[in-house]
Amino acid sequence: MEQKFSLWFTEYQTADVKISCRVNKTIHQEKTPFQNLAVIDTVQYGRMLVLDNVIQTTVMDEFVYHEMITHVALNTHAAPRKALVIGGGDGGTVREIVKHRTIEKVVHCEIDGAVIEAARKYLPEISCALSHPAVEIVIDDGIKHVQNNKNTYDIIIVDSTDPVGPAEGLFSAAFYRDIFGALKDDGIFVAQTESPFFNRDLIPRLYRDISGIFPVSRLFLGNVSTYPGGLWTFTMGSKKYDPLEVDVSSIPKMDTRYYSPAIHRTCFVLPPFVEELIKNRDEE
Repeated sequence: MEQKFSLWFTEYQTADVKISCRVNKTIHQEKTPFQNLAVIDTVQYGRMLVLDNVIQTTVMDEFVYHEMITHVALNTHAAPRKALVIGGGDGGTVREIVKHRTIEKVVHCEIDGAVIEAARKYLPEISCALSHPAVEIVIDDGIKHVQNNKNTYDIIIVDSTDPVGPAEGLFSAAFYRDIFGALKDDGIFVAQTESPFFNRDLIPRLYRDISGIFPVSRLFLGNVSTYPGGLWTFTMGSKKYDPLEVDVSSIPKMDTRYYSPAIHRTCFVLPPFVEELIKNRDEE
């Protein structure tokens, strides 16, 4: 019997857990000044962006992450006009932000321009809004950018990789304080804050830092199948608006596949094991 050769990509999500995807071919690979970058075509998930051997996004399930990291905050703010995206070189977060009719300007600050170029070329479904007239791309360190732009933004989205390498500084109280300063008086920020299964030490620290800086802090959930554990957390810091007080009947109809007015409400309903992570930290 003829044996068919299979090529597999494997990400070690922890020292004890790995995920493997069968690969049709490697589309692009390079070493940038910051990281190893690859775009691969997988059988199950289609084209996949990989940085330092870690899955960043896929054309099959990216919409969950990008819709949740953007629309919850944008539909909580009364009238967001100027937004900042830190990281997110694939462009998916920018794509979702420009769906909001009040948005006039999106500054996309990405430290590694090679990620943007690869996304433009190989992930057009995700990067399609990078040429939108409201979008300004800035190749720079997001930490420096917020330090140099006080009282500027209505919305800041931190669409970072995991807290290692170039993104390590994006998971610190000092950075969150700088974000607070870069937001206007009624501004909102959201960050991806990792897996409640595999980052049980990190999430309470991040929540403590954010809740100690912002008057309103909320943790919410989405399900991204290629991320460790599937269940994923996002944390919001808001100067004024509470996402739990939004009249969901007023949320306009949008071209989304995961986020909806009902999801806006239910994503804040935390399973007890997740609720305990932030409750215990609040009580320290």
